[in-house]
Amino acid sequence: MLKTKEADINRIIVKIHFYKYQGAGNDFILIDNRDNSVDHHNPKLISGLCDRRFGIGGDGLMLLQNKEGYDFEMIYYNADGQPSSMCGNGGRCIVAFAKFLGVIESETEFLAVDGPHYAKISDEGDWVSLQMIDVNEVNTDADAYVLNTGSPHYVKLVDGLEQRNVYQEGHAIRNNATYRKNGINVNFVEPMEKGYFVRTFERGVEDETFACGTGVTAVALAMAQHKQQTGHITTPIKVLGGNLNIRFDYDGKAFTDIFLEGPAERVFEGDVVI
Repeated sequence: MLKTKEADINRIIVKIHFYKYQGAGNDFILIDNRDNSVDHHNPKLISGLCDRRFGIGGDGLMLLQNKEGYDFEMIYYNADGQPSSMCGNGGRCIVAFAKFLGVIESETEFLAVDGPHYAKISDEGDWVSLQMIDVNEVNTDADAYVLNTGSPHYVKLVDGLEQRNVYQEGHAIRNNATYRKNGINVNFVEPMEKGYFVRTFERGVEDETFACGTGVTAVALAMAQHKQQTGHITTPIKVLGGNLNIRFDYDGKAFTDIFLEGPAERVFEGDVVI
């Protein structure tokens, strides 16, 4: 006769409906939590859901919640289960999710961890232009640039990017004495005929990802300063997961009207029992 543990009998079974989205290969679990039915203050649960072998799999998890004065609020967690700073591709995906849910139509003003964001989405719901925060400071670390575009980023120009060991090099920089405590996202950049090729090691994921929205934004701004460009600038960027575009204004001192543009796609949906 099988013996059932009392803990198993008393365990409350909860079913969560989720959606999977991707933006240029950056993939996310999204949950409609406007009814506050999901208690998301559980790092072990979130990291388990983001696990690619034992869970749904994703670079992060987002919850769409009600917020007075805004169309919605974006709550974002890294794949390690910890609350994160701003995620640009996640922001674009949650805008597409909001349109799918009927929360918005073509434009939105929503709240994220780094403040309010405006975004516009195509009628088809698969292309999102997301306004990022203004940037007033770009620092240097030896021959690299360091700046915050909603998340902290390290930007380094390299040659032969396709062949580089981005995990090894990025992991070493993210965990050096300067950045170990708070972490940093590490972007390697190689100029192309039009724009740049970028590969990123992301903190929180602790691995290379197929794209990083705040990362490519940081690259575009850093490269404008590097080349001493000013005015209205448009920068196409290729990542492992596809193509993104960044446009902004730069007067030599401050970067304003920054927009991260690219695809956002609903991949599948389902239920998970926890």
